[in-house]
Amino acid sequence: MLSIAEVYELFDKVGCCSFATLDGKGGVDSRIAHFFAHDENGLYLRTMTGKPFYRQMIEGGKLSVCGEVTAAPCEWDEDNMPHFQPGYMVRVSGDVRELSTEETDQLIKTNPQFAVADYDIKKYPETVVLVLHRAWGELYDYDFNMVNRDHKILRERFCWGGATFIAPGFRITDDCTECGLCEEACTHKAIVPGSPYRILGERCDECGNCHHVCKFDAIVEK
Repeated sequence: MLSIAEVYELFDKVGCCSFATLDGKGGVDSRIAHFFAHDENGLYLRTMTGKPFYRQMIEGGKLSVCGEVTAAPCEWDEDNMPHFQPGYMVRVSGDVRELSTEETDQLIKTNPQFAVADYDIKKYPETVVLVLHRAWGELYDYDFNMVNRDHKILRERFCWGGATFIAPGFRITDDCTECGLCEEACTHKAIVPGSPYRILGERCDECGNCHHVCKFDAIVEK
């Protein structure tokens, strides 16, 4: 499973990402921001107390972040079909809390990544630091045109702080008759023949093709 440090590096490579929060009115809100530090307790971000972003995190206690890195922009052919270059998407969702002044001061002393927080707090006194301390997420590495490998995607889920996750992909039950229709229908090369057949969750896009063709209702969602 990916460590918090590895997840941070994935987001850091993206740079600025979409940060979504509950808006307190039954909806969601989003904006572009970034994580600036990490340690064994989670991923750190900063904002100012006068912003809706701050209020929504404090009142709702939830944060969801998503970003993407790709080798080149999507290209469209003469038939108006998209061609995506290899890349990855990374997302994480969970519980966020504000650090106390004492916690922030201690991290400024011990974590070099907090230099930017120290600078901002001195320049903008309403700056506060928050930590995504209990969360789960996923790395979705894609190569849809199979430029660098013989299958389209690799998915890896992760969590920390007591959070859990459900492994990706559909599941084939013991009702499988080994007819092979699901394997033929799968464009992601995620199905392995056997007794019963099985699905490689890290390759499964949950597109539903296998479920659609199965005549025995042997393929289920997790």
